[in-house]
Amino acid sequence: MNMAAIDHPLIDRFLDALWLEKGLSDNTRDSYRSDLALFNGWLQERNVDLISAGREVILDHLAWRVENAYKPRSTARFLSGARGFYRYLLREKLISVDPTLQIDMPQLGKPLPKSLSEADVEALLAAPDLSEPIGERDRAMLEVLYACGLRVTELISLTLEQVNLRQGVLRVMGKGSKERLVPMGEESIVWVERYLRGARDELLGGKPSDVLFPSTRGDQMTR
Repeated sequence: MNMAAIDHPLIDRFLDALWLEKGLSDNTRDSYRSDLALFNGWLQERNVDLISAGREVILDHLAWRVENAYKPRSTARFLSGARGFYRYLLREKLISVDPTLQIDMPQLGKPLPKSLSEADVEALLAAPDLSEPIGERDRAMLEVLYACGLRVTELISLTLEQVNLRQGVLRVMGKGSKERLVPMGEESIVWVERYLRGARDELLGGKPSDVLFPSTRGDQMTR
């Protein structure tokens, strides 16, 4: 999706201050300027001012970047620049709260362990018995685990509101209560959608729960 990059005087002030303090290279300054101007253009389309953007708005922008296939390193660079920008505004007393404080850096992707061959992974993913609800749950869990590079504790604590299948992202709460957005991948989306269509309700047996992958008792799984 094409998005107009729109400059803002505060972006210029921030970059000038950053250059004086840290002596950034021209390339780094240009990258930060481009990222922040794009963010400002995105905000203006949504009638949000750069200085008043909150945490949820920034998370929505990160999700938009994932949806529009921006590379994780590019998004990590944007978040680094945004953190510096809003900390600068905080220091200048132009805002009272840093909206990036509880947002974690996106993971840059972890390869599968080298001891597992492609055949090993296929065998592992095929192991759950898909004729049973618990098998569909386990298959969906494995797909998410490998596609998203989550820790097991992060996987079992996922709730329904952390999953956005339309955008294909998870909102994962990591260490220090920091939230990050993780792309799911097409295959894991397919299996989670299939699991949510029936198997999850069967596992819950009518019990209310917001846990994405409940235990057979209907509560959150433990390690």
